[in-house]
Amino acid sequence: MKLFDKKEVSSDRLRVAVVGVGHLGQHHARIYNELKNDVELVAVSDIDENRAQEIAKKNKTIYVTDFRELLNMNLDAVTIAAPTSLHFDIAKEFLARSIPALIEKPVCATLKQADDLNRIASENNTIIQVGHVERFNPAIIKLTKIVKDPKFIEVHRLAPYNPRGIDVSVVLDLMIHDLDIILHLVNRPIAQIDAVGVDVLTTSEDIANVRVTFEGGCVANITASRISLKEMRKIRIFQPYTYISLDYKAQEGVIYSKENDSIKRETLDLTKGEPLKLEIESFVNAVKNKTTPEVSGTDGRNALAAATEINRQIEEKKKVLAP
Repeated sequence: MKLFDKKEVSSDRLRVAVVGVGHLGQHHARIYNELKNDVELVAVSDIDENRAQEIAKKNKTIYVTDFRELLNMNLDAVTIAAPTSLHFDIAKEFLARSIPALIEKPVCATLKQADDLNRIASENNTIIQVGHVERFNPAIIKLTKIVKDPKFIEVHRLAPYNPRGIDVSVVLDLMIHDLDIILHLVNRPIAQIDAVGVDVLTTSEDIANVRVTFEGGCVANITASRISLKEMRKIRIFQPYTYISLDYKAQEGVIYSKENDSIKRETLDLTKGEPLKLEIESFVNAVKNKTTPEVSGTDGRNALAAATEINRQIEEKKKVLAP
């Protein structure tokens, strides 16, 4: 569907920039540079001049240390991969100029900021895509075609400790990926949330567990940890006569289904790919064709709303249980 009335994008390459070229942003810049037939990476921006210069040199482009310098470069689109606390202040400047933005997850630090960004985008006839990259994992793409009536979902997303990302809780750092996937698969309003979490190595939750009950009866049990010894990213889904097990990381999956009085096992046929590249290609296509992104600003807002309620419950329980 046609979405916005921004001036017609040239049939030539899109002019894009990346704001924030740290752990994730550097890969956005790399992939844009690889999409030479569709994209021109005009510039990168980072407050760390050495880092900005390094990534610009790798991708044969220019760099700036103040993102505002990008606003006068006649951009067609931008990726914002700065820290979450800066997303709103950066994104609003581009959206107000009708420049589509791919914003890394979580979309913003607060629900009000997310609502304001969506309003600004709408008022300026432009789009937001949120970087919930797991939506573009080939295993999840396949899963969306199989899941019809989920009854119970179980997810484990465990990771070793890494100082990167500890400016937010494990819910906003890791669990929010699975919240977005589950909201997309179930496609029903949340009826109830019951969450617990503890901080171990940082000042916010490092381990969290939540049970989400949806209208219609589906239940999701989600565990996220960023202080585990080994990495695990798995989702299991139960629906009538079917059990599906997927490994996000390995991009592998198995389906068990009941046929008569026996259980049939089938390995999912998946074409493996780089989820971030698929995500960026999807964003480029949405900008060129002026269509709703696969993961819209509203999707990002809804995942953030669930994560915010989970964090609120965890904080309330901490107060009650405090010595």
